[in-house]
Amino acid sequence: MLRKWDDLPKRMQNEAVRPYYDQLQKKKASLFLKRCMDVTLSVVLLVMLAPVLVVLAMAVRLDSPGPAFFRQVRVTQYGRQFRIFKFRTMVDHADQMGSQVTASGDTRITRLGAIMRHYRLDELPQLINILLGDMSFVGTRPEVVKYVRKYTDEMTATLLLPAGVTSEVSIKYKDEEKLLADVADVDETYIQVVLPEKMEYNLKSLREYSLIHEIKIMVDTVIAVFR
Repeated sequence: MLRKWDDLPKRMQNEAVRPYYDQLQKKKASLFLKRCMDVTLSVVLLVMLAPVLVVLAMAVRLDSPGPAFFRQVRVTQYGRQFRIFKFRTMVDHADQMGSQVTASGDTRITRLGAIMRHYRLDELPQLINILLGDMSFVGTRPEVVKYVRKYTDEMTATLLLPAGVTSEVSIKYKDEEKLLADVADVDETYIQVVLPEKMEYNLKSLREYSLIHEIKIMVDTVIAVFR
C-alpha cells in the first residue's frame, strides 16, 4: 500500500512525483490485489519449481568456482535497499572487476551463465524477493544504488511501487547487452542514454497502471522468453 505523502522520503516529495502519486492513490484496491497475486503466485511457483532451482544451483556450482547465488544490493520501493537473489552467471566477485552493467561479449560471464541469461533462468530465485515483499512480478527493474543516485526528480516516481522482475522495458530492452557491446564507457552510456530511455517507458506504465495491463506484461514476458 502507498504511504502518506508526508511519509515519503524527502527526495520523493517533489512536484514531479505528485501527479504519479495522486494517480496511484486512486488504485488502492488494485494495488492490494497486486500484492495478493504476488504472494500467491510466488508461493505456488517456488513449490512447483523447487527441484529445478536445486538442479540449477548445483549446475552453477559445478560450472565455475563460487557460490550458486549472486546477492547484490539493489533499490526498491521508497528507495529502500535490499539484496536481490539471482543465480550467479558470472565469475565470482565479477561486480568488483568492471561495470555494474553487462555488455554483450563480457568475459566475466560463465558458459552456463550465458545460457541462463538467454532464457532468464538466472532470475528465478527472485521469487524469494517477491515473497519477501522486496519485489513484484511487474515493475521497474531494481537498479544498483549508484544509478538511482542519478535519477531526476520525475524518475524517483518509479520508487512509489516495488521493483519488478519484468516490465514493458524488460521486453523491449531484452537485448540491452548488445546495445552496450561496442561503447567506450559502458557506465556513462547507460546513465546518459539507456537509463533515460528506459525511464520513459517506466513512467508511462506508472501513469497508465492497471492490474490487467500487468498480467498482460507477464504473459508477454513468457512469450518473449520462449521466442
